[in-house]
Amino acid sequence: MILGFVERIEDHDADAQIDAVLRAANVLLRVVAQSVVEVEDVVTSPQLRVLVMIASRGPQNLGAVAVELGVHPSNATRICERLVNAGLIGRRDDPGDRRYRALSLTPEGVSLVNTVLEHRRKAVAAVIGRMPAELRGVCAVGMDAFAAADGGEGSEDGRFSIDLDG
Repeated sequence: MILGFVERIEDHDADAQIDAVLRAANVLLRVVAQSVVEVEDVVTSPQLRVLVMIASRGPQNLGAVAVELGVHPSNATRICERLVNAGLIGRRDDPGDRRYRALSLTPEGVSLVNTVLEHRRKAVAAVIGRMPAELRGVCAVGMDAFAAADGGEGSEDGRFSIDLDG
């Protein structure tokens, strides 16, 4: 049955291809949303974005956080202050530039980010495991091609970025 469906998608109109990708995107978004729900009692979504940003890019300053979140620097300051108070990030002065305060993850922050990302990996692995074995590789190749067609390979950390200009 599944192979017949694949042949229909390959041989027919673009609408069937788009519908298939949208169904897969729905599953992936549910996986991501569930991983966020698991930590929502600890951090908000913007706070989690800051933590994942620091985890993937290394120490950041408030200006970079404001740009990433698309918020005013004062909002970024409040978000980061809450993360500092929660013990998830630390601040340190840069001896070379006294205006620069580096924000980095504490061990608790690293643990929280790893928990979220590991949940995503396990949930995706579970879905892949329910697929017919002969289609798993095809799916992976197709998903890689889909990401590459957008001009990138995605992020290994599972973080989403939105290019509002593209």
